[in-house]
Amino acid sequence: MQGSQSADPVSTRQWYPLGVVETLTKSAVETCLFGETVRYRLDERGQTEARCGDHLLPSRARYGLLWTTLDTDPGSDDLIPRIPEAHEPDRNLVCCGSIAVKASGLRVVENFLDMAHFPFVHTDILGAEPHTEVERYAVETREEGREIWATECRFFQPQAALSAEGGLMTDYIYRIAAPFSTLLYKTSPDDPERKDVIALFVQPMTPGTCRAHPVMFLLDNESSHDALVEFQQMIFLQDRVILENQRPVAMPLDAASEIPTLADRSSVAYRRWLKAQGITFGAAASGNATQSHTSLS
Repeated sequence: MQGSQSADPVSTRQWYPLGVVETLTKSAVETCLFGETVRYRLDERGQTEARCGDHLLPSRARYGLLWTTLDTDPGSDDLIPRIPEAHEPDRNLVCCGSIAVKASGLRVVENFLDMAHFPFVHTDILGAEPHTEVERYAVETREEGREIWATECRFFQPQAALSAEGGLMTDYIYRIAAPFSTLLYKTSPDDPERKDVIALFVQPMTPGTCRAHPVMFLLDNESSHDALVEFQQMIFLQDRVILENQRPVAMPLDAASEIPTLADRSSVAYRRWLKAQGITFGAAASGNATQSHTSLS
């Protein structure tokens, strides 16, 4: 089984999260992946299980989430992003639930990369006027072109994290680890020598709908789990309003379709990278987008 015929083979070979492992029971939960109905649960032995119709899919529990793929090769689980920090014993693993979004999964990843919207969408939390300038940063490919990294990113934030006290010039590193998976490494208020890690794993359902699964690996061991989840969900729900109003719904990949600024360097690199790999699910067909300034909220 190679997945929905409407999805490109590169996307369907990837692994995707379906839900938080600790919430699973033996009762199946129904969801959608690339237009296919998928059911997941714990089997009679207490092991994770995912099925598409009568077909048993490969499944793995990782980073607090149940992952699966429409690819029948279970050895492809090396495509689940590797996060070394997840194994550090003093980090607090925080799964922030699953959030439905009426937007292309590619749009959701791109939004995660954008710092320019912080003062306007996350006002007095991740940004505030007059601190609106995005300083020049570097973008590069790593892992033999399989990943994109944006480094030397800096932005002033009134409350960079739940545990932060007062404004902080925050250092960011962005990592696109897979077409629908991205991570952020940012200054930790609790340990200036190390970085908190925030991951956003996107489950593409249809070309215009998806579920976002935020997971954090934090050095904050003082804040309550519920407070950390509430803080992160608040941030994402502010983004969801913008994401669900972006047009076109599908994300254009052609360079001429939208006019980027210097702040959009990571977005430009991401779109080029997707196009080079042949990613089409959630992307606009060539020539179907109306030219505009990039709206990366």
